[in-house]
Amino acid sequence: MSHEVTSLTTAESQWVYGWRRTLLLITLLLVSIFSQIDRILPFILAESIKADLGLSDTQLGLITGMAFSICYSLASLPLARFSDHGWAKQVLVGCILIWSAMTGLGGLATGFAALALSRIGVALGEAGGTPASHALIVHKIPEQLHGRAIGLYAMGIPLGTMLGFALGGWASDNVGWRNALFGAGTFGGLVVILVLLFTEKNNVIKRDAGEDFFRSARTLLSKPAFFWLFIATNLLGFASAPFYTFAAPFLIRTHGLTASEVGISFGLLQGLMGIAGTLLGGRLFDRAVNRGSLTLLNPPAIVFGLSAITTLAGLFAPVSWMSIALFVPGMFSFAFLLPYGFGAGHLVAGPGKQALASGLLMLGSGLFSATLSPLLVGMISDAATATGVENGLQAGLLVAPVFILFTAAACFVVSRRLAVYHSWH
Repeated sequence: MSHEVTSLTTAESQWVYGWRRTLLLITLLLVSIFSQIDRILPFILAESIKADLGLSDTQLGLITGMAFSICYSLASLPLARFSDHGWAKQVLVGCILIWSAMTGLGGLATGFAALALSRIGVALGEAGGTPASHALIVHKIPEQLHGRAIGLYAMGIPLGTMLGFALGGWASDNVGWRNALFGAGTFGGLVVILVLLFTEKNNVIKRDAGEDFFRSARTLLSKPAFFWLFIATNLLGFASAPFYTFAAPFLIRTHGLTASEVGISFGLLQGLMGIAGTLLGGRLFDRAVNRGSLTLLNPPAIVFGLSAITTLAGLFAPVSWMSIALFVPGMFSFAFLLPYGFGAGHLVAGPGKQALASGLLMLGSGLFSATLSPLLVGMISDAATATGVENGLQAGLLVAPVFILFTAAACFVVSRRLAVYHSWH
């Protein structure tokens, strides 16, 4: 890939060490946590929002899926491009301000349209969070630690989910869904101060003058290893988006739990499994890359195969604790893949295109899959309920284990494609 680079700033001169590295990673972890809290809150608040605004499951699927994911996915690519070109810190500051403000404004919604518009605003802000953070990681952290650094950043997803479910469930039962959104928007904005204090401008890698944004994206997607990784992220979105969107309503309706009970039990386990998955995934990914593994994505493929079985069983478990316990492997698998997926994407993309790779993978997991799958589940649920099925949402959620299994198969294909791509050896 050296023919693509005309000049390259020495990476070692840009790396940070000691307390500066620690503060950078902590700051990016907090960015990830608050981003996930603002994204996940409508999931645990869904039943309260549905009752207050008179929404259907299809409308819930539109708000949590299409309204968020289309904007999130499309905006991620240009924001990734800005991040790769040395504007990662500025992108991050602007994005946090936007998503925090729009989360708070969601608490003022009086109907479906207003709430959908607020979620579009949240998506616009959050679209730049991951590409900008990844750009800072690859430019400020030594290469041999990238997997662990990405895993630490990705740990914000389960931590944010855990806090969002727990605090959101409590807020739903005690202070109302509107105040939950107001509070999240206010506290999320405070992270901007940490970003201003503890992050630095990322260095710029100059490229051929004729190389533009779309050519870079096409070139990356033309590589079989990255193309199949893109397919795998699409399938992951079809599996994970409905799981997180409707897991809380499913447990409330099927097993009679309160929002607080779901928030504490499901949210706590999701947080713990997510932490374990991202940290273990990051460490194992670094170890596999350093030894030149030719089966790089086989571990997440195996984990996904097992979780497809347990998730299916969890939908038909007779009691709540058993259902939640059977959902645990799925929680772990979604997090376990993150450092593997982004790390492999960065390896294939090469220097100066890591944020673009992250943006494309976010596009894969968000534009079609995360947009359509919650809507599909909501439509199946409403249709099944209309025909007299006692638990229509259970029928709709069968989408999740099917696509978890497809994701496992795609990961095996990615491993085979990566085996002939030795740029990191």
